[in-house]
Amino acid sequence: MEKQAQPYNLNYTWPANLVPILWRGEKPVENIRPGLRGEQTTTVTRALVASHLGSGGIDVYATPAMIALMEAAAVAAIDHLLPEGQASVGVELSVKHLAATPPGQRVRAQAEVTDVEGRRVTFAIRAWDEDELIGEGVHTRYVIDIERFLKKVQAKARPAPE
Repeated sequence: MEKQAQPYNLNYTWPANLVPILWRGEKPVENIRPGLRGEQTTTVTRALVASHLGSGGIDVYATPAMIALMEAAAVAAIDHLLPEGQASVGVELSVKHLAATPPGQRVRAQAEVTDVEGRRVTFAIRAWDEDELIGEGVHTRYVIDIERFLKKVQAKARPAPE
């Protein structure tokens, strides 16, 4: 009998001894729990259409603009609860853009915390225009120490080309 291939386990959980590499020496996130929500809204303008942002040639709400609004909703859900000197940064995003939205329509994005593990916060994200659900997905953010984060970024800085 031939052995059948087993599917990969894509729901990998980091071993506890490796997870803290990004936030070594810091306490776990407090006040952040599943169910917290954030929202952001915008009106689709010329600056937010695919033809203007370079993500396509049609004058409809651009996927990069929708993603930015979804991320802003996630920030609105948790960053106000973080202690001074901390912020969250986006590290992973999986989104489906389900429907086109013309200029002039309002768009609302919502992010809801679904899981908190150490300093990793996972969100269910959705966006609607005035008529229907236009996007949905999953977004992950890490809570970071701003000063430590910026030191690492500065160490990578190079002079801008002229």
